[in-house]
Amino acid sequence: MRIHIGCEMSFDFPQETPLIAMLNVHYSRASDLERPDFLTSNPPVPIESYRDSFGNWCNRLVAPPGRFSFGTDAVIRDPGTFEIGDLMAWQHEVRDLPSETLLFLLPSRFCESDLLADDAWRLFGHTPLGIPRVQAVCDFVHNHLVFNYGNARPTRTAAEAYREQSGVCRDFAHLAVAFCRALNIPTRYCTGYISDIGLPKPWASMDFCAWMEVYLGGRWHAFDPRNNAPRIGRILIASGRDAADVPLTHIFGPGTLAGFKVWTDEVVE
Repeated sequence: MRIHIGCEMSFDFPQETPLIAMLNVHYSRASDLERPDFLTSNPPVPIESYRDSFGNWCNRLVAPPGRFSFGTDAVIRDPGTFEIGDLMAWQHEVRDLPSETLLFLLPSRFCESDLLADDAWRLFGHTPLGIPRVQAVCDFVHNHLVFNYGNARPTRTAAEAYREQSGVCRDFAHLAVAFCRALNIPTRYCTGYISDIGLPKPWASMDFCAWMEVYLGGRWHAFDPRNNAPRIGRILIASGRDAADVPLTHIFGPGTLAGFKVWTDEVVE
């Protein structure tokens, strides 16, 4: 399957404003792109690209005063089938984990696994190890939180979402990440595209989404506590400890969001 993906963001800036944009497809899917998904801007400005400490592709630039737009546009090849999990993936003992995964066992800015450890073991300590335990976490989070754009806030942590029982996709992911880390399962936060291809219409307006990846059986596996169901066209942009590591934009100054569009559409031959 070929999927047309991309986004466009517009801001009103009162002055020259530096920013970082993290909107390119992750290097693990770069070979699936039919052409590079370069970041472009209107008006055009110099853009410098680099990789962060997690390997994510970032773009830094200085936006001029006034209305400023930027985004990406590409076509990516995808299997076009619903995701299939590996039910046999085992859970590693901590002593056997690769060193590069240990960072994803630790508490982070939005995922306070230390504060939620007692609840994690009370809720999930009786479940089978590995994939069944992670799925139990996703089932709980999916049912415990109510999705609500209206009360979203950028500072909500996993512990706060747990108490408030409300949030958006990043809150679902943060809470599930925190629980899994408390259960000694390396877990990283992911952001990217999730299409509605294969689902009944009408479809809601497209947005970027958050999910998580857990390290089991020697590799990373995607889990989505917000949707809690297999999807077609899950396309990773970036991963890190939590949303603080992988913001779509990081703006160093005042600015007002004036427009936001995301698309993930099947290309019909």
